[in-house]
Amino acid sequence: MLCHCVKYVSFAFKFPKMSSKMPTDDNQNLIPKSSVVFCLIGGVFVACLFSVMSRFVIVLEGGTRQVATEASPPASASKAVGVMGDLEQWPGMDYHGMRDWPITVRDKPIIRPDIKGEVLAALHQAMIAKVQGKNEKAHKLFLHALALDPNHADALNEYGEFLEEEDILRADHLYTCALLNNASHMRALINLKRTSVIVEEIDQGILTRIDNKRNDFLQVPANSRALQRAQQEMYYQHIYHTTAIEGNTLSLEQMRSIMETGMAVTGKSILEHNEIIGMSSALQYINNTLMGKFGDISVRDILEIHRRVLGHVDPLEAGQIRTTQVFVGSHVPPAPSDVEILLEDFVDWLKSEEANSMHPVEFAALAHYKLVYIHPFLDGNGRTSRLLMNLILMRAGYPPIIVKVTQRHEYYEAIKKGNVGDIRPFIRFIAQCTEDMLDALLWLTTESSSLALPELIGNKNERIVENIPVY
Repeated sequence: MLCHCVKYVSFAFKFPKMSSKMPTDDNQNLIPKSSVVFCLIGGVFVACLFSVMSRFVIVLEGGTRQVATEASPPASASKAVGVMGDLEQWPGMDYHGMRDWPITVRDKPIIRPDIKGEVLAALHQAMIAKVQGKNEKAHKLFLHALALDPNHADALNEYGEFLEEEDILRADHLYTCALLNNASHMRALINLKRTSVIVEEIDQGILTRIDNKRNDFLQVPANSRALQRAQQEMYYQHIYHTTAIEGNTLSLEQMRSIMETGMAVTGKSILEHNEIIGMSSALQYINNTLMGKFGDISVRDILEIHRRVLGHVDPLEAGQIRTTQVFVGSHVPPAPSDVEILLEDFVDWLKSEEANSMHPVEFAALAHYKLVYIHPFLDGNGRTSRLLMNLILMRAGYPPIIVKVTQRHEYYEAIKKGNVGDIRPFIRFIAQCTEDMLDALLWLTTESSSLALPELIGNKNERIVENIPVY
């Protein structure tokens, strides 16, 4: 039909030439007018025909295509629907209940064309250096490419392949990031299918080892003098490290002096003193109230923990859900209007069958991460989350753990990896902290080491205490 229309239009254009031999003047005047009319009619007909055909094609394709004049949603809108949902199609991946968690996918930064070229050049040179066996040079070039564009799927995958023999856990994370940025990246998908099975075995082996050490620790009598001394020391260690991570500059010795004498330390702010007092109050509330409470953890319990953490620092905000937007580095927590609903959903998840079927260390780590992600308070979110994590661990028979101030960078990096979409490195980090704690407690509660404990907490050995794996 379209061919006939084209022929019809061509005939209309040729018509004046064919009719030029007509004898009368009136007919000669009508010839140009009729040709113009035929051209206009033919053009309109063809345009309408193309429009109808394009609409027909859209219907045949299920409406997936849109007319160019219609506004289409931005590319980021479709990706923000739920990155974790796409992972269900990746064999071997277990995201520990995080598939339905509302991970916020921020728009990727726009990379300038010259930067894109530099990324590709660095990646090409890295691959050449890799083939030539110049591993140190290749390592630097891979890092340079990812520093320029951290979301470059090819660079993430190539760097993962480069590291796989040396560090399969890190390589597995890089493959995951590559797929989070490009779900159709076939090489990354093939690599992840291979490594995820091995990584899962490694993670399960760590948890099994932790359980064996916990069983050994549970054999220590509750009235053991060595255990009581270790618990007292860990109490101080927890207050010191968890406040130091948040920026408190009081040393372990100064913190201990405040707790034992009630005297202020010269040269330190009242705010730092009050942070110490608040943490001590929150620890006592967990030990004396929540540990003996029957039933599930509630929103009120979380608010009461925070009320004590921040009660001496900011009484007006203590125990209050934030009403303003906050920013934590590159992470933008949920809007204030969503916090209360997310907090209720979080508590529902805490008592869900899915959460309670997890390994206690995984459960505690995810509870910590989810509460930090919601960021329900203006301040004190990290301290409250670590206390909630320890409450879950203690209820399951594990000792409370500590994230040491010397681990601050590793701790924050693991949280960032969770924000990207891979929560496993954070769970792995908490598992390592748990094993370190069990190692310390088993060492401190043996007869041969109990007498050496006072030497480890003396003034001269304070830095040694910070570096050994104790609470």
